[in-house]
Amino acid sequence: MQAASPNVSATRPSTAMTLLAFAIIYFVWGSTFLAIRIGVLQVPPLLFAAMRFFAAGLVLYGWTIASGERGPDRRQWLSALLLALLIFVGDYGCLFWAEQRVPSGVAAVLLATIPAFMALSEIVILRTQRLSLRLALALMVGLCGVAVLVSRLNLGGAPVDRAGAIAIMAGAISWSVASVLTRKLPLPPSKSVSSGAQMLLGGAMLALAACARGELRSFHPAVVSLAAWLALVYLIVFGSIIGFTAYLWLIHHQSPTKVGTYAYVNPVVAVLLGYLAGGEPLGARTVVGALCVLASVVLITTGRAGRPQPTAQLEMTE
Repeated sequence: MQAASPNVSATRPSTAMTLLAFAIIYFVWGSTFLAIRIGVLQVPPLLFAAMRFFAAGLVLYGWTIASGERGPDRRQWLSALLLALLIFVGDYGCLFWAEQRVPSGVAAVLLATIPAFMALSEIVILRTQRLSLRLALALMVGLCGVAVLVSRLNLGGAPVDRAGAIAIMAGAISWSVASVLTRKLPLPPSKSVSSGAQMLLGGAMLALAACARGELRSFHPAVVSLAAWLALVYLIVFGSIIGFTAYLWLIHHQSPTKVGTYAYVNPVVAVLLGYLAGGEPLGARTVVGALCVLASVVLITTGRAGRPQPTAQLEMTE
């Protein structure tokens, strides 16, 4: 992460606005994991994800185009299609499916391995850095945290479902590859247009994937509880539209280093909220695994000061 950014506005924003924006990306994004779990326990996962992102993408893209922003050209649409496949089908599709089997707090911890996989993607795809001793240590610590979560060590509580954990890790890799490819692909100069287009395409592809899996046959809207519908509205409005708007505002007024601190906070918020509001277990296994993964994130992000950030245009979590 870099200490300063040319995109940071010279106009100093109010302290209240800054605190509000940080609160949104810290706590709202951290809370989306529990909202996802509430929804996918009653609505088929890919269909639930499709409803969230297609609706959010339609609002965001429609609003930006109506505001006078220029839409993507053909090459930019193709780039957005590839990124949407990796981010929404590859990452969020896996996450929504896995949260049927994995507690929301643990899912957030597992997804916090994204910085590690992003660093590896930079080495393999961009070749902008080498595997340093610090990075190797960070990767080992993070993988040890994952191993603790899925192991049968006597740490209290049942180990995390392995199929769910593997799905989330696969999603983290997919997101990381997409984030690195974003630097090389032609995309609209407007982040709002680009992200709205990606959400829209991602929602459409998730809907097709849901149909292919036969999820429509098992979906009965009349039996879905009010809590699940409210979770969907929360994810669309707060998790995607408001959360993304706050993120964009911060990127233009604060350094990426400060904005990137949400990667440390979101898993902690998700674990605590899952325990307090979702009745999820919080034993030694979860605590030790989370501490290892977060230590890995800190080692990677603090060791990359001065490096340009990937221009991925969507949140790394939820």
